[in-house]
Amino acid sequence: MKRSTPQEAPEVQVETSGRLPPHAAGYARDKVRAVLGQAREPVLFARVRLARTANPAVERPVTAQANVDVNGRPARAHVAGQTATAAVDLLQDRLADQLARLAQHWEARRGRMPVPGQHEWRHGSEPTHRPDYYPRPVEERQIVRHKSFSLARETPDEAAFELESMDYDFHLFTDADSGEDSVLYRAGPADYRLAQVHPRAHPAGDVAVALTVSELPAPRMTVPEAQRRLDISGLPFVFFTDDNTGRGNVLYHRYDGHYGLITPAG
Repeated sequence: MKRSTPQEAPEVQVETSGRLPPHAAGYARDKVRAVLGQAREPVLFARVRLARTANPAVERPVTAQANVDVNGRPARAHVAGQTATAAVDLLQDRLADQLARLAQHWEARRGRMPVPGQHEWRHGSEPTHRPDYYPRPVEERQIVRHKSFSLARETPDEAAFELESMDYDFHLFTDADSGEDSVLYRAGPADYRLAQVHPRAHPAGDVAVALTVSELPAPRMTVPEAQRRLDISGLPFVFFTDDNTGRGNVLYHRYDGHYGLITPAG
């Protein structure tokens, strides 16, 4: 049944760390609840993490992240600001964008319209709201988070929707047509680029988003080799074929200056 009225906003869990003003948690709770109160689907869960780093070299030391579950569909927003108030205000705006995308997605599915329309989920150029990377020395960097899960089998359009809804820099998935491990990422103000373990062309008429496909296969290497390439290249992540499993992996820079590793389960 189509919902035409906003839902009652749920309680918002707020977690804080670092030196923040006393009002910060309450301000974040009120601002996020105001956005969620406009959602046209039930919000089942909402959590905000608000943190301030003690590093004086960071230009925007306060980060704010929201994770919500809207009627079974997750959404995420991650921003940084010079003050707690500025970060929360940015978070409110960004979360409103994410909820708008979800609403458009549901309306399109109910109306049996094509999902998505070209550039439907883009919001300006490469996001400038993201936190700054902590300049940790290379010799101190470690893989502090390793996520392994079954990759979703999706089309590039579905992967683009996932990337935007979750506010990711990249999205690792299995291409629904070819079965290839693939990564989708932004390639400019309104474009996406697709890299695969073994590249397969996607006819332009079959993809709604503006998409280019890398012609180069993902390089085959070990995790330590991927780490060295990441350090040398200065890129935010490296997509590679694991030398042991033959599966597509992503090693990426975390905002704390360490590494994260994503591998397919099984």
